[in-house]
Amino acid sequence: MSRGAIQNPPNQEMVDILIAPGIKNDLESPYKVYQAYLDCNKAHVLMLAKEGIIKKKVAKDILRVTRQMSRMGDVPAFEIDPLREDLYFNLEHYLIEKTSPEVGGQQHTARSRNDLYNTVLHLTAKNAFFEVSKRFLKLRRTLLAVAKANLNTVLAGMTCLQPSEPITIAHYLSGILANMERDYARLAFAYKTLNLSPLGGCSMASTTWTIDRQMTAELMGFEAPFDNSIDSVANVDFVFDILAAFAAAGNTFSRLAYDMYLWATPEYGYIEVDDGVAVCSSIMPQKKNPITFEHIKAKASHLIGFYTGAIGTTRGEPFGLTSIIYSETPNYLWTALREMSECVRLLDVTVAGVTFKAKRMIENAQGNFCTVTELANTLVRVDGVSFRTAHDVVAEVVHFMTTKQKKSYEIGREVVNRFFKSVTGKDTKLTDDDIALAMDPVLNAKSKQSLGGTAPAEVRRQLRRLEKGIAADERELDTRIAKTAAGKAKMEKMIDQMLK
Repeated sequence: MSRGAIQNPPNQEMVDILIAPGIKNDLESPYKVYQAYLDCNKAHVLMLAKEGIIKKKVAKDILRVTRQMSRMGDVPAFEIDPLREDLYFNLEHYLIEKTSPEVGGQQHTARSRNDLYNTVLHLTAKNAFFEVSKRFLKLRRTLLAVAKANLNTVLAGMTCLQPSEPITIAHYLSGILANMERDYARLAFAYKTLNLSPLGGCSMASTTWTIDRQMTAELMGFEAPFDNSIDSVANVDFVFDILAAFAAAGNTFSRLAYDMYLWATPEYGYIEVDDGVAVCSSIMPQKKNPITFEHIKAKASHLIGFYTGAIGTTRGEPFGLTSIIYSETPNYLWTALREMSECVRLLDVTVAGVTFKAKRMIENAQGNFCTVTELANTLVRVDGVSFRTAHDVVAEVVHFMTTKQKKSYEIGREVVNRFFKSVTGKDTKLTDDDIALAMDPVLNAKSKQSLGGTAPAEVRRQLRRLEKGIAADERELDTRIAKTAAGKAKMEKMIDQMLK
């Protein structure tokens, strides 16, 4: 094969370390790299014929072989030789063998491997984007269903890992879902750059041929071509956008996993994971280890590393195309896509199968002083003191009760009045019934009806809004997938008409 001005074949070390693994990754990718190359070729040849750059008969001969290659499936049925440097040169070699150098050799008119590589990267990344977006939306649906089923499951919320105030599982998951809604929005934003076509940028300076870049973009399902030819081959920022979104989402996944990891301990006893996502010890038969939470947290850390690793590869690169752009940088993307998908799937199946121990949660909330803020609020309402004064009184009450190793449900008027009088010099008007109502964690959670609060009606409102957001994101994703499919369907129809 011709290597231009280079006279000798690739060094064996280069083949073993760079070329062969690159081809192997392309052929083993689940995102149809082989077919992406062929789609680029189809769109480009159709455009060349339409613009009169190549003759219609040449285009027909090329497209006939290309379609035959496409029918081979996700990998070519012919031999791939790494000495040809990459997958594309192998595909071009096969085309020329089946036609001739003068016919097949015209396919590469008015383009470079530079814009071709980046276009293939965008196409395959789109396939991956659609897949991971679907999984992410499914996870959000799962969490929504779990939240709806636990509107009245009360537990002590935590701040600084200390009992704070009563909440519900639904309220907690509503907060997680709100965070995931923003995480998904960051991922969805990345599609704007991902959905632009680099094809036609050529090596970096465009071409003297009169080409129709809008046509090739449309036929491959892109929204439009990149506006600048240098940007067409130099851009890789969509990779950073996706990886940054993964890192942020992974952080949310990890925080949810961490909470549930704690709740699954016997000391908490709030949840139990399904047997299918747990493992036992080889020596301790009592163990039921919720290992999916461990792996979710670890994979979330990996996602942060992939972002920093990818953006680091281009930090010292010129603004143009180098081999780093289409080889080293995307390596982090493909690994991150796998880790992100696995993280979402593990979290989905684990949370869907969780059993919530409502009795244990409420018993803990009744005794761990998470309701004493409402006791202070009640002092303000009944006795007319400032909240700071009420806070001081209740702080003394809590100190006394914990020193005596008593639970919060044991607080009565006698102890409250003792410290109320020591702080204010007066007797409290609170009754034992007032105190009991204030200290009831269920009533406490149900009473907070302000925007964003824990009351079931308010949480239902939050969940309705979140569900509408999920539905809107699902519709947007369906539209994006349909537009991509429509472009490719139009391309195949044009090929059908040309080959008649």
